[in-house]
Amino acid sequence: MHVGIVGGGIVGLCSAYYLHKAGHQVTLFDQAPIADGCSFGNAGMIVPSHIIPLAQPGMMAKGMRWMLKSTSPFYVKPRLNLELMRWGWLFYRHSTTEHVERSIPVLRDLSLLSKTLYQDLAANGDLAFEWQERGLLMLYKTASAEHEMAEEADLANRSGIEARVLNGRQVQDLEPDTRVDVRGGIWYPGDAHINPGELIRSLVTYLRQVGVQILETQTVTGFGKTNAHVASVQTAQGDFPVDAIVVAGGAWSPAIAEQLGINLSMQGGKGYSFMLRNVANNVRVPAIMLEARATATPMGQDLRFAGTLEVAGTDMTINMNRVRGIVQSINQYYPEIPVEMPVVDKVWRGLRPCSPDGLPYIGRTDRFDNVILATGHGMMGLSLGPATGKLVSEAVADQVASMDIAAFSPDRF
Repeated sequence: MHVGIVGGGIVGLCSAYYLHKAGHQVTLFDQAPIADGCSFGNAGMIVPSHIIPLAQPGMMAKGMRWMLKSTSPFYVKPRLNLELMRWGWLFYRHSTTEHVERSIPVLRDLSLLSKTLYQDLAANGDLAFEWQERGLLMLYKTASAEHEMAEEADLANRSGIEARVLNGRQVQDLEPDTRVDVRGGIWYPGDAHINPGELIRSLVTYLRQVGVQILETQTVTGFGKTNAHVASVQTAQGDFPVDAIVVAGGAWSPAIAEQLGINLSMQGGKGYSFMLRNVANNVRVPAIMLEARATATPMGQDLRFAGTLEVAGTDMTINMNRVRGIVQSINQYYPEIPVEMPVVDKVWRGLRPCSPDGLPYIGRTDRFDNVILATGHGMMGLSLGPATGKLVSEAVADQVASMDIAAFSPDRF
């Protein structure tokens, strides 16, 4: 089959990889250069530990408190927008214990599938992306965070994800090269990390070498449709006949889906990152600084810091107050790593596609007989990319899926 993929982020690229492996002809469309996508500058964490969806009890109240501070890790840009209000209502309805309990097994299975596929990719020689399995540290400085993380660690262990509760000295034992000032942390030894920029570059190079057509800076303007079948992808440069369509446009997926008459509830969650180069005494284990909601990921001799979730539609402007919040938090945890406020042109930003229930959209839609959606992964796109790509290739061929994807139905709202 000839499959058209709309979107060149990690999910679109992984879908192209597995579709090509399955023998399909693939054309991938992206409105911008691939290197500008959300996956390129993110934290690089592969996190089977993240089994709790963003929509969970207490998140609405916590978000309201954070919104009152300009440097806080979470912000919703106030605006009169019906889709934002619908998204917020759906988020509120799914912030329940029952939703969390239903979501944990499917998020766990999706993450574990993706990690296995990453291990295969690291071993088979097709791609190069600095695969490292050193786990993940969830660092905290307060008793309240310690209590919250102990509960999450217990939940993870009961769900089959190993989690170890560490005191401050035990955290420091994992970081012999730099001082860590924390009360304690949770170590998830099964997590991993990569260099996302290297992965994207490697995927693009490989796909082009094997004949996948990648059309950058080509905005999709519509689709040629006959009843419940999409026959072509329309761009300003012409029409491209296809046998199937994969919508993997990240935060722009709702606009793409609207051209198909599909109402996809999603908001872009903006995040920022910047890099410290040639760090003398670098971090060894990637970490999430809990109270600050910021991350630190070693990438060779460099160290990437990332953070914030700014719900602002598809606004790509940089809010330096959000970046300042990341910078101010770092030395509270790593006092020996000197960090200065980066200049604006050294700050990367990207939009995470956030569904209202914290679960991705993966699978066929009932509206068409040949349209598959693969989007809405929130902050987990890089981590879940290979699994999503594999499931997309199975859906295109109507094969039995590697796992049950009913919970990810694009038609669930």
